[in-house]
Amino acid sequence: MWRTAWNSRRCSCVPCDRCGTHTRRVTAYQPPGDPDADVHDAVVLAGGAARRLGGADKPGLRVGGRPLLDRVLAACSGAATTVVVADRRTTTRPVRWAREDPPGAGPLAALDAGLRGTTAEYVVVLSADLPFLDEGTVRRLLTALRSTETEGVLLTDPGGRDQPLVAAYRSSALRRELAALGAEHGSLAGLPLRRLTGALDLTRIADPVASFDCDTWDDIAAARARIREHGHVLDEWISAVKDELGIDLDVDTGVLLDLARDAAHGVARPAAPLTTFLVGYAAAQAKGGPEAVAEAARKATALALRWAEEDTTAARPGTAATDSATSSGGGATEPDARPEAG
Repeated sequence: MWRTAWNSRRCSCVPCDRCGTHTRRVTAYQPPGDPDADVHDAVVLAGGAARRLGGADKPGLRVGGRPLLDRVLAACSGAATTVVVADRRTTTRPVRWAREDPPGAGPLAALDAGLRGTTAEYVVVLSADLPFLDEGTVRRLLTALRSTETEGVLLTDPGGRDQPLVAAYRSSALRRELAALGAEHGSLAGLPLRRLTGALDLTRIADPVASFDCDTWDDIAAARARIREHGHVLDEWISAVKDELGIDLDVDTGVLLDLARDAAHGVARPAAPLTTFLVGYAAAQAKGGPEAVAEAARKATALALRWAEEDTTAARPGTAATDSATSSGGGATEPDARPEAG
């Protein structure tokens, strides 16, 4: 059902991230004059039992070579503080750790434990099984929350169901309702999330992709298959490599691909990867960012084109190269002294 929902939402505009990657093209939030206006925290719930996966370590399952938890942490990297509610493990980002008491007491108890480690006015609340969540979606949730008077903004799935663990909330509203539920029931253990969301004034945004979560092995297989589709694989691979290498650099991949093409066609095929490596190294030596990469790529592309031009313009009588050399020498060319064949 998820794949059908995705296909039905393809569009024909160019360029369009909906057709090319798993991300949505959104306008980045521009904070107003208050420097604290964009500050938010994140709480990631990663301690579920994963019964539908046979008790597997769901946050550690890999999609596109990266654990699901690390994919979610990359999406909420803009948070001032990120609290993961689960047992400690190795992650690509530094985070704070918390645990509900007792462990396994359910999502509301876990959310309460994570919220205690946050201080910002806004908090992004996420599950650890969202393979297609990205920073753009997180920004979109926060922007929508700040522009309304509601207490939270959450995504809905293709069936229109609320996804309260892909959401941004006002921290004060969460604390108020969690305290009320705890007082009413004596404990938050075992209470479902709908007891919380039902008491909040919420805005809903439909997004069948970012809301997709991995509850079953079929979901994991579908996620792994999708990122290997032609329209997604390159962006997924680049994101995975950047996470693995611990770098955060946005570059114009089109420029680098064009450079690789020119080097391969104009010089030799092995020149493509070597040239792009050297461009990256030159940018690093210059201690630059995307601009340094673009400038190094421009120079290398120009060199590859000059190299190819020499190969296609043979230095024979009557060609531009020979005529130029003759005119600069001030005289006629010497006759060919080689004996005639035969």
